[in-house]
Amino acid sequence: MLHIASAYVPSPAVAEEVVQEAWLGVLNGIARFEGRSSLKTWVLRILMNCARRRRDQERRTISFSDLRTLEGDADPAVDPARFRTGTDPWPGHWLSGPKSWSGIPEARLLSREMLQQVRRAIESLPRLQREVITLRDLAGWSGAEVCDSLAITDTNQRVLLHRARSRVRAAIERYLQQ
Repeated sequence: MLHIASAYVPSPAVAEEVVQEAWLGVLNGIARFEGRSSLKTWVLRILMNCARRRRDQERRTISFSDLRTLEGDADPAVDPARFRTGTDPWPGHWLSGPKSWSGIPEARLLSREMLQQVRRAIESLPRLQREVITLRDLAGWSGAEVCDSLAITDTNQRVLLHRARSRVRAAIERYLQQ
């Protein structure tokens, strides 16, 4: 629940408060649970509503990443230079695929520093991408659950997830090249 709340609010301390508020909401409203969805979905929906309400209270300005999301995300998910051009016999195919991480020592990949880089990359994503990748990859939700909870289409969810994963991977690649 803390991971999901962190996707909405600006700091870990506020995320902890949101989780506490959500648990209070669950305890106060458990008698009204009708069973139309799973208990997990119901509880996490309460959490997301609390987190959104708190985010709105915390933010008095709109961040640049949110403005970009509202205007439409025009940046390509993957650098176009990594694909073959129209003069190539295989235009649009990978010129150079994503680099394998198999040669990197496991200790470095699992280090605390790497986890911090991944967290920073996720935090820098536009709001909807951050929400989708958090729910899918950190919370383990299915695509249908994400679509239902965020009220987005399946196609939109897949595009947002692809862009988010691509950007996180690019940030990790930049970090590993250092």
